Amino acid sequence: MSEFFDVVVVGAGNAALCAALAARERGKSVLVLERAPQPAQGGNSFFTGGLFRMTYEGIDDMCAAFPELGGDGVDQYELDAYDSGDFYADMLRVTDFRTDPDLADVLTETARETVEWMHTKKVRLTWLLGVHAVLVEGKYRFWGNTPVCVSGGGQGLVEVLLKTALAEGVEIRYGARAVQLLGAPGGKVEGVLVQSGDGHREEVLAGGVVLAAGGFQANTEMRARYLGKNWDLAKVRGTEYNTGDGIMMALDFGAQPYGHFSGCHAVAWDAGAGQTGDRVVTDSYSRHSYPISVVVNREGRRFMDEGADFQTYTYAKYGAEILAQPGQSAFQLFDQQVEKWIRGDYRIRQATKLTANTIEELAVKMEVDPKALVATVDEYNAAVKDGPYDPNVLDGKSTVGLTPPKSNWALRLEEPPFIAFPVTTGITFTFGGVRINADAQVISQDGDPIVGLYAAGEMVGGLFYNNYPSGSGLTAGAVFGRRAGYGAASMTRTPE
Repeated sequence: MSEFFDVVVVGAGNAALCAALAARERGKSVLVLERAPQPAQGGNSFFTGGLFRMTYEGIDDMCAAFPELGGDGVDQYELDAYDSGDFYADMLRVTDFRTDPDLADVLTETARETVEWMHTKKVRLTWLLGVHAVLVEGKYRFWGNTPVCVSGGGQGLVEVLLKTALAEGVEIRYGARAVQLLGAPGGKVEGVLVQSGDGHREEVLAGGVVLAAGGFQANTEMRARYLGKNWDLAKVRGTEYNTGDGIMMALDFGAQPYGHFSGCHAVAWDAGAGQTGDRVVTDSYSRHSYPISVVVNREGRRFMDEGADFQTYTYAKYGAEILAQPGQSAFQLFDQQVEKWIRGDYRIRQATKLTANTIEELAVKMEVDPKALVATVDEYNAAVKDGPYDPNVLDGKSTVGLTPPKSNWALRLEEPPFIAFPVTTGITFTFGGVRINADAQVISQDGDPIVGLYAAGEMVGGLFYNNYPSGSGLTAGAVFGRRAGYGAASMTRTPE
């Protein structure tokens, strides 16, 4: 006889656990199926920095809603208001106006209330000091509209959500891989077929099913097929278990493919990192201080505008730029003028780092032609215009007559010792997936909701194209995960 649960959730990251918690609020029995073994739990969420993009009126508003943000030193912080219209405008701008307007509207209008709901589930926040604000003239001015993250980062987020889910009666099974949706494709979903590590398969029936099993970023074949040349060579920032299972199950059941299948979130990543996520280092292999650096490829040439915008609006697309370079790698160059502002992630003992007292010596260590690198640095230095420099604002301190330009934060690279950080491409998640509506119901190829089937998280298509505003992924996972959980809990079915 098959088991029955009111709601079955596939996946155990941020989106999945929000769905499970929402369904439990409705008094439903909930089973979470996690493909990974327990020591590798948490999906991609575990490897994130834990940033959540949401709306706010300023420092006082944030401290009132999330009391843990208050305390000594807050009078040094400066934060401009950020409303749902600003958030929506950012979604439009960074996706080249391709984002699904209905999904973007739900995301931007309900982000704040969703994070406040998570706060009732014991999730706590902390300021991103030294990350999205540095100390200048006695003040921390937050930029990029993501001033906070979850305490403990992605690891802390997963630990709290798992602990709360278990305390509220959610059942979690590890090493349980959902391989097929039950029911007639295109009709009502009746449950899932689950395979354990020893190959045993069993049916789990359900009133509603939530798919939150991530994208296909850890599947090299799918990356090459959908993303294109050399994407099979990219390193995976997160879990090795996000291989597209949820997406393929949904498509096999008649779900509508949707979104940017040839696009993804990919960043500058330490060249010495492993092929998949490190559960000790997690997000600290990220190399996000490039706006205050000069970035060159293996030929010693610049190839990107390091200062085009705040890092929060460019970092997710620059991984693709690095992948297109010789050897799928590059170098971020710093001098002592900006060394104090380099993020703490660069200072971990696992960081790959080269130093030298001259550009020629640095080039030798980089295994780059010294003449080429010196010529690049000289050309760059000559193009830097004078003016005030401030890493907390779009300062307009740019280059003149240089291709590509550096639009902000251009300082001459001239104060030794010089530092080079070798970087490659780290893929975070893929943008293509299944179509959902505002209630997180999966849409069929005929355009109608598939009864009993919901989706959330990275496997939802249509939100992000080419680029991504920082923190919006975790927020979207929580927003639509919560809606999916409520929706799945509303489905009624009598256990057989």
